[in-house]
Amino acid sequence: MKDVSVGICGLGTVGGGTFNVLTRNAALIAGRAGCNIRITRVASRRNRDDLDFGDVPFSTEIFDVVNDPAVDVVVELIGGYETARELVLAAIRNGKHVVTANKALVAVHGNEIFAAAENAGVVVAYEAGVAGGIPVMKAIREGLAANRIDWIAGIINGTGNYILTEMRAGRAFAEVLKEAQELGYAEADPTFDVEGIDAAHKLTILASAGFGVPLQFEKAFTEGISSITPYDIAHAEQLGYRIKHLGIARRRDEGIELRVHPTLVPQSHLIAQVDGVLNAVLVDGDAVGQTMYYGPGAGDEATASAVIADIVDVARIVASGSTLRVPHLGFAPDALENLDVLSMEDIQSAYYLRITALDRPGVLAKIASILSEHGINIESIMQKESEVQDGRIPVIILTHTVQERQINRAIEELESLSDTDGPVVRIRAENFN
Repeated sequence: MKDVSVGICGLGTVGGGTFNVLTRNAALIAGRAGCNIRITRVASRRNRDDLDFGDVPFSTEIFDVVNDPAVDVVVELIGGYETARELVLAAIRNGKHVVTANKALVAVHGNEIFAAAENAGVVVAYEAGVAGGIPVMKAIREGLAANRIDWIAGIINGTGNYILTEMRAGRAFAEVLKEAQELGYAEADPTFDVEGIDAAHKLTILASAGFGVPLQFEKAFTEGISSITPYDIAHAEQLGYRIKHLGIARRRDEGIELRVHPTLVPQSHLIAQVDGVLNAVLVDGDAVGQTMYYGPGAGDEATASAVIADIVDVARIVASGSTLRVPHLGFAPDALENLDVLSMEDIQSAYYLRITALDRPGVLAKIASILSEHGINIESIMQKESEVQDGRIPVIILTHTVQERQINRAIEELESLSDTDGPVVRIRAENFN
């Protein structure tokens, strides 16, 4: 069998896992690839004395891999934006194929990188950048190629899902976040995870491959989970819902929705049952209907599984000399549509509202009147006298589906009432019908 040379840049959690699995399962992987995949060079910006590289040359200069003429495939696992971009573009200029797990890089610089790869006749593969070890990108680009995909929705950040799962027991956000950091699920700076930025990177890629549009991360709407309370989680459960931090992309005639935010999901839906650090992605196609992809969204060898699947795909191209390959975003470049990302005011959703009202007669009627004036119908309302504190009582309302601009104007009026106190809490709800 022909040998294909692989160089790994970055030996952190995923890089170490990739090296270990490639080494451990070399014979099995060769049998599936139809060629021998040889790690011929590795590099990391810090030493990895805990890994046994054997005869494979190691360097702390990551560009040594890119500049090695013997390397056929560069595996970029350093993370981040600019250095990773420089590394990948340098590899492409040198005629090398690239495999990456870097969702931030693809979401922000993917249009530039894919155009460069197309011109150079090389592949940039990125399965591991979305949902860890779950092969959802391959499913969308290949398995669902016959389908017009109407929407994609998923739990695509395990840290946020772990936090919301633990909060169902009544624990506060700050307490669970600290625990997630101690367990290694959350970074010391958890902003990307809890504020939805990491999920928006992944959703941007999913939407582009699903709908055939350019990557537009800068237009994605993100809202985090730091303001979610155990009170809201408990009352959502009483209404028959779970709160999940979802990425949602929906194709409409006038553009696409691209949004990450806390979402009420019916408890009976499969995605509501996905707990802990696991991920799940729902894809709705016109031919197949709804399909769901579930599994570990992070971890060394789970993510390495997706990295190596990409290496195998690329190695087959190298070994066979084939010019036939799956387009980077699943569509030929000249078939991409320039659909814009819609404003959040144009999306439609049902809404959970928590309004802190003064406990006096007529307040509920005023709230209902304002909602009615804005064309918002109430599906259910919850108010318990036992929850009165300091003359204030929470009013929980679940609305029917309306446009976001309607709810925005209603909330503005509700917050200006002398009978309400503080901001109105708003959580969007989806049924995925």
